[in-house]
Amino acid sequence: MARLWACAAMACALGAGAAFATPSSTRSHGQAVHFRRFRFVDRSRTIRLPDGTRLPRSLETVVRYPATGGPYPLIVFAHGYALTPETYSRLLGAWARAGYVVAAPAFPLERAGARGGPDQSDLVNEPRDVSFVIGRLLALGALAGRIDPARIAVAGHSDGAVVALAVAFDRRFRDRRARAAIVLSGAALPGMGPFPHGGPPLLAVQGTADPINAPATTAAFFRRARRPKFLLWLLGASHLPPYTTQEPQLRIVERVTTAFLGHYLEGRPLRPLYRRAQRPGLTRFAAGP
Repeated sequence: MARLWACAAMACALGAGAAFATPSSTRSHGQAVHFRRFRFVDRSRTIRLPDGTRLPRSLETVVRYPATGGPYPLIVFAHGYALTPETYSRLLGAWARAGYVVAAPAFPLERAGARGGPDQSDLVNEPRDVSFVIGRLLALGALAGRIDPARIAVAGHSDGAVVALAVAFDRRFRDRRARAAIVLSGAALPGMGPFPHGGPPLLAVQGTADPINAPATTAAFFRRARRPKFLLWLLGASHLPPYTTQEPQLRIVERVTTAFLGHYLEGRPLRPLYRRAQRPGLTRFAAGP
């Protein structure tokens, strides 16, 4: 597959979901947020290292969650090629402060620092990584009472957005536990086929000046998607900065994504989504509710 996307993260191994770090917390605008780190190991599948060694698929996962209360909706976020989930810390933190449990696994071969260098050919295996992480989180006693299993969203950027789209809509990888999907500068995997009837709501976001993921790529899968679907164009925006550091684009993405999730996972009004998405000179918005 051509390198149409770019981004990655951090991964490792242990088993059934044991925590390997003491919780930490932070407070900014909104709720106080706690952090936990877990290593989940899928022993039913393996990776092959450059020296030929085969190991179980190990996913180091950082979980952010509101310090009190629950259960909250869960968002599982997939990073892109050759970065780490921490690259997206501002966006992930904003979701957690808004009242979501946010889990960001690091894929074992596409992450930054992978032995032998990131391997984009492993992308096809990552949708099942996301489903595996969802299952481990729901079974994890350390987060008992924090996660509502009936309110789960998948999200991702770049290669991770390809993964999120596959988990939500691709018949080969679809996880019906996903009730909403956020696709940030992504595309469909080759051979995906038609979008399913009864699939989850879709929010796609795309910069119009993205040199990595062509805007036409997002437009193509969005045309095929079934309602409800929404497409936020970030006018003049590139590939990564609108989701990490660039303002006011990052703040727009935070506000639009939380409004989308608020409606489809929490039953809040849809009107704030339209209001937050319409920023003359900065955005263009297509809606198919």
